Amino acid sequence: MNKGIRNPGFRLFFKLSLMVWAVCVLYPLIWTIFGALKDNQQFFLGKPWNLPKLPLLWSNFSYVWEKYNFGDYFVNSLVVTLVSTILGVLLSATTAYAIARYTFRGNGLLYYSYLSYMMIPTFLGIVPLFFLLNDFHLTNKLFGLILVYMITAVPFAVFVLVGFFKSLPKELEEAAAIDGASHYATFFRIMLPLAKPGLISVAIITVLNIWNEYVFALVLVNDPTKYTMPVAIAVLQGEMQYRTEWGPLFAALFISMGPILLFYIIFQRQITEGITAGALKG
Repeated sequence: MNKGIRNPGFRLFFKLSLMVWAVCVLYPLIWTIFGALKDNQQFFLGKPWNLPKLPLLWSNFSYVWEKYNFGDYFVNSLVVTLVSTILGVLLSATTAYAIARYTFRGNGLLYYSYLSYMMIPTFLGIVPLFFLLNDFHLTNKLFGLILVYMITAVPFAVFVLVGFFKSLPKELEEAAAIDGASHYATFFRIMLPLAKPGLISVAIITVLNIWNEYVFALVLVNDPTKYTMPVAIAVLQGEMQYRTEWGPLFAALFISMGPILLFYIIFQRQITEGITAGALKG
């Protein structure tokens, strides 16, 4: 294996493969940015993949932000994502800590129940979930969407965090107990800060998943004032069948992609390290 990695031909092939993959990933993003700076004439008279002509139409961003209320949709997605992530990570951390550090009947069953949920496509339960939320008058409300996102984020977070909590030495809990700390104080003051790498990794992945989620947001929220970004873009795309405005549509796509792309670029190292460490420690 090591000889293969050190082989110059293999290394060259590996680098070329990564370069091709990078081009395939970056090209749609660059094409979206170029499209957001064009007017309809450049789309219809020229080739759609050509560079935008001067002057660049930065006004497409303000146009879609104000005329199509993307400012409101952006705030809805931001609120839903942040609140769901905070509550989901907190709930996952307490659950993972109990599974990892305490011995009780059904401990393994509880853990594998969370793991089994990860094997089931979530959209299979969307119909009964809709009727359940409707009975509690939580449809067409951001709070109902937050509850759904929070609960669906727990299984994966528990899977990652259990490995972190298992790796922490038991002497810390014993020392805290000798000092008179309660279980809650031990968890929040000692164990939770030590699991910070896992918490950050889980939070980042949860943010990425919730921000881009479409199916639950489409089915559970029908009020246009409470749309999230993925649903708003789908609605805008549907309207383009009757009023073609390609520049604003690409601008809306970039508004949706931009924050989460920047977020991923900043925290990509924590994502990789957190998942790897959690898997090895578990």
